[in-house]
Amino acid sequence: MTSKKEYWQELWTEGRTKWDVGYAAPSITEYIDQLKDKSIKILIPGAGNAYEAEYLLGSGFQNVFVLDIARKPLENLLSRAPTFPKRHLLNEDFFAHTGEYDLIIEHTFFIAIDPEKRAKYAEKIHSLLTHGGKLVGLFIEGETPDGEGPPHLSPREEYRKYFEELFDVKVFETAYNSIKPRARRELFVKFMKK
Repeated sequence: MTSKKEYWQELWTEGRTKWDVGYAAPSITEYIDQLKDKSIKILIPGAGNAYEAEYLLGSGFQNVFVLDIARKPLENLLSRAPTFPKRHLLNEDFFAHTGEYDLIIEHTFFIAIDPEKRAKYAEKIHSLLTHGGKLVGLFIEGETPDGEGPPHLSPREEYRKYFEELFDVKVFETAYNSIKPRARRELFVKFMKK
């Protein structure tokens, strides 16, 4: 049986990553552009090629950590951004990770994990954030293609229910600046730890 780590490594190595659009999501970069404190500690879990991390680095943020269970996308990031600190590349399981962050950026990771782990994901995000820390990013609503997954898509209220008890929902709306293939399906979220 293939482990989750082997499964994702194989997808990245073979280039079977149709979700990867090749650049940072506009909704997330627009949010990043509004951040004034460049010293905040940021985590991007399930980051894949981590275009958002590359964008953050180029915008002067130095305390950015990228986590993925597969090594290949971390190597891809380093080849594009050789000055990215190697010690900030975390090749590990998100659910085993420890640390404390001011901001966690979500982009396609939540829909990549098994749906039965969604409540655990919300709890883990909550535990990794500082008091008043934020989870910001994108969910994609809809139905799972071919009934399997990943991605594991759901209606918007299905996503919201996992976070309401642990976070103050500051923004939860259809993103106005999605890429065309995801237009009217991306949900921009900003949740603050209670």
